[in-house]
Amino acid sequence: MSNGDYIPPRQSALGQFFDSMFLLALVFAALFAPIYLGLAGGGKTELAIADKTTWTGLGQNPVMQAGWEKLGYTPETAAPLIASRFDYSFDLIALGVTALVVIGYFLLVVAFSKSEYREVIAERFGRKTD
Repeated sequence: MSNGDYIPPRQSALGQFFDSMFLLALVFAALFAPIYLGLAGGGKTELAIADKTTWTGLGQNPVMQAGWEKLGYTPETAAPLIASRFDYSFDLIALGVTALVVIGYFLLVVAFSKSEYREVIAERFGRKTD
């Protein structure tokens, strides 16, 4: 077979569909697994507010008050929303493990890509004789 006669391997439509669905399932699993395992979202904390019956007691200025009222809130109904804060704390060890996994995956992909690339070049242009 000469270099101009190369015909790449073909994949059936069913195989392409299966591969696409499998990759889609992996993406969903990767996105939702941390949520189901309780690894995502630090939760919420509640601020201690002494006066939840007035806008001033909730720490809202007149502009904020007008915004809340446009949305149909009163001080009593807005208090749980104002007092609720997301917890953005994180664990340095978990961050380090995540970084190692991502870097390890990247190195694995580069290593496999390098060997696949060499195989395709060798298949297409023949082995290099050094």
